[in-house]
Amino acid sequence: MNALIEFFRPHLLPLLYALVIVAVLPLIVGYIVLVERKVMADMQARLGPMRVGPHGLLQPIADAVKLLIKEDIIPENADKMLFWAAPLISVTAALLALAAMPIGPKFQIADLNIGLLFILGISSMGIFGIVLGGWASNSHYSLLGALRSAAQLVSYETAAGMALISGLLLAGTLSMHRIVEIQAGAGVWFMFLAPVGFFIYLVASIAETNRAPFDLPEAESELVAGYMTEYSGFRWSLYFLAEYVNMIVVGSIATTIFLGGWLRPFPNVNALNFLDAFPPLLMLVLAGYCFYRTPKQPVKVQKGFLAAVGLLCLALAGVLGVVLAPAAAAFKTPVHGTFWFLLKVFLYLYVFMWLRFTLPRYRFDQLMKLGWHFMLPVAIVNVMAIAVALVLHRPREAGGLDWGLGASLLVSNAGTLIVAAYLAAVGQRRASPVVGGA
Repeated sequence: MNALIEFFRPHLLPLLYALVIVAVLPLIVGYIVLVERKVMADMQARLGPMRVGPHGLLQPIADAVKLLIKEDIIPENADKMLFWAAPLISVTAALLALAAMPIGPKFQIADLNIGLLFILGISSMGIFGIVLGGWASNSHYSLLGALRSAAQLVSYETAAGMALISGLLLAGTLSMHRIVEIQAGAGVWFMFLAPVGFFIYLVASIAETNRAPFDLPEAESELVAGYMTEYSGFRWSLYFLAEYVNMIVVGSIATTIFLGGWLRPFPNVNALNFLDAFPPLLMLVLAGYCFYRTPKQPVKVQKGFLAAVGLLCLALAGVLGVVLAPAAAAFKTPVHGTFWFLLKVFLYLYVFMWLRFTLPRYRFDQLMKLGWHFMLPVAIVNVMAIAVALVLHRPREAGGLDWGLGASLLVSNAGTLIVAAYLAAVGQRRASPVVGGA
């Protein structure tokens, strides 16, 4: 019995972390959807969901219940087994990709030495769920949407991978945990050392997750929701769950590679240590706002729920504040690190929402041209330029010129921007209509 306990002891925490992700993430996704609807409503000068719960805070729960009891329709000539399995493939691949993601210095299921390669390989398998779903539906609309999604994913995943290589060149490792530690030792986020790579990954990750203005595979006005045309009920929602989990995955990758992971801004600058008080202060402000709005709710149930949210924020503020005490210094980095990581991921997702309600949708030819004629060449040039900068940074004994890292990277990024400007000008000339003629 003791031998069995000793065998399972190292796996207890990873198992607990996995259960937390599987159990809590769908709820988080529901509230990300609520935040997106609220942001959209604010940009369009309206209120958004307000009926279910105070300020619509219970709307995700109502949506989940509605989808569970909604009629499930399967096309008569569909391949029923693949029709059932396709959404599960997409969701499973998205959730499994989080296994190697360090959400904080301690919260990680598996610290793999090939962590980034594992995440990219597993998340790329989600396209099988989309393609199989479109094919199994026995619908031309669904099949066209699936093929469009596959073409888009291949186009932009290549550019995204090349952009991530710029961060890997600076880190020299594939371990997600080690990449954050190297940024902590350098005292600077890789976003400031490789800004072009970060921008390329930002744009490519939007397209890779089928988000507007790159949401051609599921464009409601042209394709009637694309590859999920024939899906209804809870299986339809699984595709959206996979999409939003993939958004969290790409946001977590960008946070880890380019934004310092769980590190607070400028962690090595002692003059900015007051930022350690930001997490508990933010929770206190949210708690105060909830208590301020509680008496103004029209129904007792809504008053009680909003008061409970305020108490939860107050409890979180207490936890985040207690770890600042010298006696709890060992818990400061894990607790505050998780807070900073989640805050960065949320801000990254907010950019997704902001762009969705700001930019018009691309045409499919524009989508392909941007990916192949601009994004991919610039990403390749960026990788080559950073590699040259690292060679220039080497000491003379190792074959370099002993330049400072900042100077060499400044030159390399400037060269990449010149190439990007040239490609943009060439693309603009090709897109311009011909004036005059014979």
